[in-house]
This record gives sequence, C-alpha cells and structure tokens, in this order.
Amino acid sequence: MKQGKVWLVGAGPGDAGLLTLKGKTVLEQADVVVYDRLVGEGVLRMIPGRARKIDVGKASGNHKVSQERINQRLLEEALAGNMVVRLKGGDPFLFGRGGEELELLCEHGVPFEIVPGVPSATAVPAYAGIPVTHRGVSASLHIITAHRKQGSEKRIDYKSLAALGDATLVFLMGISVLQEICVGLMEAGLSPNTPAAVLERGTTAGQRRVVSTLKRLPEEAAHAEIGTPGIIVVGKVCALAERFHWAEDRPLGGVRVLVTRPREKASLLAEKLYGLGAEVVELPCIRTAPLVPCPELEQRRDRLAEYQWFIFSSVAGVEAFFDWMAEQQLDVRSLAGVRFAAVGEATKKAIEKRGILVDYKPPVYSGEALAAGLAEQLSPADKLLALVPEQTESAAAAGLHRRGFCCETAAVYRTETVSQESFCPEPGDIASFTSASAVRSFCEAVPHAGSVVRAVCIGEKTAAEA
Repeated sequence: MKQGKVWLVGAGPGDAGLLTLKGKTVLEQADVVVYDRLVGEGVLRMIPGRARKIDVGKASGNHKVSQERINQRLLEEALAGNMVVRLKGGDPFLFGRGGEELELLCEHGVPFEIVPGVPSATAVPAYAGIPVTHRGVSASLHIITAHRKQGSEKRIDYKSLAALGDATLVFLMGISVLQEICVGLMEAGLSPNTPAAVLERGTTAGQRRVVSTLKRLPEEAAHAEIGTPGIIVVGKVCALAERFHWAEDRPLGGVRVLVTRPREKASLLAEKLYGLGAEVVELPCIRTAPLVPCPELEQRRDRLAEYQWFIFSSVAGVEAFFDWMAEQQLDVRSLAGVRFAAVGEATKKAIEKRGILVDYKPPVYSGEALAAGLAEQLSPADKLLALVPEQTESAAAAGLHRRGFCCETAAVYRTETVSQESFCPEPGDIASFTSASAVRSFCEAVPHAGSVVRAVCIGEKTAAEA
C-alpha cells in the first residue's frame, strides 16, 4: 500500500505571488488539499484539477469544521495512502495551529513536512508601506494574537507591551476587539498620539488601510467600515505609510482580473496583468478539445488543395487542424498552393510555428475585419475554407458570403464549459474575454456573475456576446 504523507504548507497572506516555490511544487503533486478560509483565491486556483479539495475554512465565531475534526481528517487521508497538503493562510506555525495538527500525526507515525509561508504579520504592513522595523524608529517587532481560546479569561499583557518602548506591535485576529486593544495600550502607558494602523485584506486587490493614532483609530476604522481579515499595527513606523505606500500606485493596483482563457493559454496574459499590479485569478471557464473523428474535414480529405485560402480564427483551430493532418498522415507540402489567413497575432504565431508564413492578418482582431480586408485580395472564383469551432458561426465566413465569395466552414474542435461553482465574484471584478464562447461558458460556469463583474473583451463579436 502506498505510504501517505502530510505537508503543512503556508500559503502566504493572499497574493498568489507570495506562495513559495516549494509550496507551489508540493501543491501541484497533491492528491488531497485541505484548505482554510484565508488562503487566497489565486492560490486555490493552483490546486490541480485531479486533487480532491476539502474546505475547512473557519471565520471568527463560525467554525465550519472543528480543529479536532481537521486533525482527524488529515490522519485519515494520510492513512489511506494519499499525499495530503494542509494549506494554511500565512505561515502554519505563526498562530496557525500547525503544531496541534502535527500531534495526532506523530502519535500514529505518519510522516510529514513543513513548508513555511510568508507571514501576514510582515507582508501585509509591507504592502501598505509600513516597514515593521526601521533603523532609528523601531528596534523590535512583537506579534500578538488577539484571538482568545474559547472560555479563556486570559487578557493581553498590555503593561508589558507598553513598556517595550519604541517597538512595533502587530496584532493578528484583532479587528473585533480593536477598541479594547487601543484602550488597553493607552491605559498601560502608551501615548494616545502613538501612530497606529488597521490593515484590511492585505496583499490583495481589496486591501485598505486606515492610519491614525491609538486614540482615534477605532473611530476612523469604524467610519471606513473596516472588516476582516485584518491586522492592527501600533508604533512609529505606521507614520511611514504616507511616504512608502506603493501597492495601490501600480497601474493596475487595486484591480482584480479574472482570466477566463483555458489554463494552458492563460499564463502570458496573467503574467502581464500581475506585473502591472493586478490581482489575477485564473478562472478557466472554457476548454477546447479537437473533434475526433472530424467528419467535416474527412469529407474534404482528398480535395484540400483545391482551396485557395484557409482561414483560422483561433490557436485551438490551428492545433486541431494540423494534429488531424498528422493523424491522417497528410503531408503539409500537399497544401503548397493554399494561402493562409489568421485573425489575431496569437493565431498567426501558431500557424508560423508550423513553418507556414501567414499571408493575411487584419489590423483589427475581428472576423468581419478579416473578411473586409481579404475580399480586396480575392478573385471571384476563389474558394475558401474557415476552420471553426463546432456549432459556432464564423464571422469571417459570414462576411465573405455577404461579399459574394464562396467560403465553406469545417468544424475542427469543440468548446466545453468548466464549472466554477465554488468561485464567488466580488463587486469590481473585471473578467477578460478573448472569444464569444468564453463569455457564454463564463455565464454558465459562474451563475449571476453578470450583475457584479465588468467585462473587457478582445474583438467586437466577443464584446457583443458579453
């Protein structure tokens, strides 16, 4: 029987780029992923589709699954021979109860590894422009949990904290007791004018900060309706946020973009958006599959060279066509007299990777633009073949028909919807679409998203569908 094992992996504070390289590698190999509420949406999207996902998220006062049951579940999955990743927000050993989860595994001799994560206590202030230590301003850092064990009367030792002098205090899980923390520190001797900040949803597109003083912070946080998850920072370093803020200053800072392209084609777009400061969630609501068999091509198998032009509107169409050619053992040299047209730069590059230079690409990403431009180069007797997705009208073929040219279509691939029922869109989300079929699949995969999400589209046809 396969030996099971558990990895405790720190997912970082929310920004998917802060997941460590080792954490990503381990996650990609998981059979089972047990995850928390505070794990960022971008990190959750990295979980492989074959892995079984178990949500044990806990909110303040609302424990979906008890800690004891989580411990037991990890043991059961490991004993069943699975590679189990316990994915925890921040770092598993910084108030993450990671040690508790190991105790039961140790009792039963289950092997485990720890993959430390970037802690919110330092990363969230950094994204808000607050260095938790700064020479001449703060000589030490102290991290305190404000969350009390149920039934415990033990209070935070405010006197000891106030006696630390020029120190930075970071309180985790303390938004609900912000007033108590500020009052407790002032009563213990800290000046009411001590700089203090509350930071909500740090490192994500929704991050917000309120920087004030100990005396005024509770009132100003309430006025801003600051919620969870959030952390509280107390110390002179908070005043530096006015000079050091940076995350929201990036071109796409504060923007969350849903990339709906198939996962294998999303990386370049996602990287560019992330580089401009966006929080990127890869949400592949569509996948493509070549038609096997491919009857509309097989009917034309022996007369492909009779066409003067082939028209491609997607990379998927290029790949499906040439894969079919290889499967049929047809020599590409038999198409020596055929010219190639492509809608879009990516499609053009996909054709040229096959060693064939594209003869025409319209200046605008549009099937109608291709028809208008190509019509100027055609003879009345020219025959054209558009390689298209199944059950989808070709704008290029329709435009050529209107102009009196003979343009046939052959379906070479299909598009399929990938369910994303667990995803919850947020107000202000921007969904990027590169095809009309992606729009339709998104609306099927994420019901009711249309009332929340804005669309950014490539091409008039895609925009019209949205």
